Amino acid sequence: MKKLLVLCLTLIFCASCSIDDDNTSYSFEILPVESVDIPDEFMMGEVYPITVSYFKPSTCHAFKEFYYLKENNERTVAPITYVFDANNCEATEDNLVEATFNFQVTSNGSYIFKFWQGEGAGGESQYLIIEVPVVEE
Repeated sequence: MKKLLVLCLTLIFCASCSIDDDNTSYSFEILPVESVDIPDEFMMGEVYPITVSYFKPSTCHAFKEFYYLKENNERTVAPITYVFDANNCEATEDNLVEATFNFQVTSNGSYIFKFWQGEGAGGESQYLIIEVPVVEE
């Protein structure tokens, strides 16, 4: 009973807090991938870190999460950032940053990763495509 009371009080306390208390507004932006550190091969059942590098356009950009679309053995990936609306933002040329996600191998064959690299002149999405085979021990 005591644990339930503590849990309820914790939930009430957390619900009363808001990250918007300082009236900070933001939007989201998907940024193009510059390069990727990914293994040459996977082993079934293992977990691998995959590190994505991208350019951070300003001091008002902060990593949020990865856009991650799963279709059979194909994965489409891109970094999503917060873009804070602030007057003191500064452009950050050549500021290459990294973000990492863990990938668990759950099927045989090969995985095809499509890392979004922006749009071409005609507005079509361009990708860095990397195929990683799953090997046996």
